[in-house]
Amino acid sequence: MDKETVFTRRSFVLGGIQATLMATVVGRMFYLEVSSHKHYQKLSDKNRIHSRLTLPIRGLITDRQGKVLASDHNIYRAVMIRDEADDWQDCLRQVQPILNLTDDEIDKIALSIKKKPRFMPVSIKENLTWAEVTSLELKLPDIWGVFIETGRNRYYPFPFETCHLLGYVATPSDKDLDGDPLLEQPGFKLGKSGFEKYLEPDLRGMPGVKQVEVNAYRRIVRELSTSDSIQGKEQKLALDFDLQQTLYQRLSQEESGAAVVLDIASGGVLAYVSTPGFDSNLFVNGIPKKDWGDLLNHPRHALINKPISGQYAPGSTFKMVTALAALEKGVVNPHTTVSCCGHTLLGSHKFHCWTWKTGGHGSVDLVRAIATSCDIYFYHIAGLVGIDAIADMAKRLGLGATTGVEIPGEKSGLVPTTEWKKQRFKSKWTMGESYNAGIGQGYTLATPLQLAVMTARLASGKMVEPSLLAFDQKDFSALNVNPDHLKLIQLGLDRASNEGGGTSFRHRINTPGMEMAGKTGTTQVRRITEQDRAMGLANPANRPWHHREHALFVGYAPVHAPRFATAVLIEHGGSGGRVAAPVGRDVLLTAQQILTP
Repeated sequence: MDKETVFTRRSFVLGGIQATLMATVVGRMFYLEVSSHKHYQKLSDKNRIHSRLTLPIRGLITDRQGKVLASDHNIYRAVMIRDEADDWQDCLRQVQPILNLTDDEIDKIALSIKKKPRFMPVSIKENLTWAEVTSLELKLPDIWGVFIETGRNRYYPFPFETCHLLGYVATPSDKDLDGDPLLEQPGFKLGKSGFEKYLEPDLRGMPGVKQVEVNAYRRIVRELSTSDSIQGKEQKLALDFDLQQTLYQRLSQEESGAAVVLDIASGGVLAYVSTPGFDSNLFVNGIPKKDWGDLLNHPRHALINKPISGQYAPGSTFKMVTALAALEKGVVNPHTTVSCCGHTLLGSHKFHCWTWKTGGHGSVDLVRAIATSCDIYFYHIAGLVGIDAIADMAKRLGLGATTGVEIPGEKSGLVPTTEWKKQRFKSKWTMGESYNAGIGQGYTLATPLQLAVMTARLASGKMVEPSLLAFDQKDFSALNVNPDHLKLIQLGLDRASNEGGGTSFRHRINTPGMEMAGKTGTTQVRRITEQDRAMGLANPANRPWHHREHALFVGYAPVHAPRFATAVLIEHGGSGGRVAAPVGRDVLLTAQQILTP
């Protein structure tokens, strides 16, 4: 075979191989550029384009005058995306000294990073100071996966005054997560207590979506598109902050207490205070362990929402319930009198009147018994009417059941009956228990809010129901009691405040046209024995604070055209007439001065 033939064959083989390779390359290019264009474009876009939820602005909360009580304000936060960090643990170590993070905080962040998907941003620190922002910015080129974001945070301008009413927001816990990706976004805050929790869906709003383009170094190059978030609905409360502040300042002078003021026409909660209070802003970014421990172990139970969760014997503020039950059942009339010598005997047991040292009240009828708070009179009529009729009237006046106000955690209190005792203790109801129940002691329990509702119903003759939201007026149904009987109760409350000898006469409102009607109460937290009396322990000043009686006052104003109702409780305050009545007077007077047209 000559050389020319060999060369030609080899050229043909090499040409064939080249043609095959070229065809393969062209075919692959065709596959990549044409057939699989959409598939690889999606993969490329997935690496190049990131979609992120944008948090909605939480709805404002204002008082009835438009004063802002809760809002969102602008902040800076540091976040990390684990998927974009070379070594996320090393990143945390680098940012720790810059952001002044404790080891416990770092451990908590690390746990959160491990739990969340790698692509999900995780908050490292909220509400950065400007010094922290500038220091971190200088280091960011060397710390991949860490970013500074602008955001918004909840802020309470009057945290101590509104903490129990509004509650607070905080980062969702693991048990809060329900699959909604919004709850896992850095900076999202969830209503945890109070009004913030009750109306969480309305206040939350709807998130938006932001698409951003990133470069090969995973830094944001530009924003491609944005769908705006929808702000949560603004909520206007019936609350008047000036009245709220007055009530808070008055109650803060005592060690522990609770009070509520209602608009009788609408049921609106005009003021709502539980003391001692706390700084609700502490919870927004995660409360420090020390502050949380201090609140948990607070000797006066600062975290308890006392107006709806504190359950107390109503004491003499309950006597109107007993009186109205007896009138409705017909066992007494306006002229029925009882002789009070300071005590009465039931078998061998002596039941004292609160004026037992002075020889009692003498002969008293129903109106005078309310005005002077004669225990002996109410022992007598409680025995006549019976506990079941008293319980029925108590429930009609709003006791023994939750009121339905827009705050989670409300307790129902307790109105005992013969059947309740049979079920609870497997024993029969006794006459002595009726005596105690007739003056609001024994098993009976009520919350301050329930007592305010009771007072509003007695003042108006209507089934007033409380609400935090602002309404001008509501068409409440009638209480369905004899109007003449109700007038007798109202007359007794009038004389208690505006006639000499009445239990709240010393702290009456002297301003013409603004007079109040009200009833004091002093409830025992432990039984005072004859031996205690002999030792001088009947005087609260001689006992430890937690052994002293609770002081109560319920009232309404103006006396002849009721518009405002209140209930005040001072824990272990001693005498209701001495301690709680002045607070009730001040808040009823203030309500009339600032809210009467």
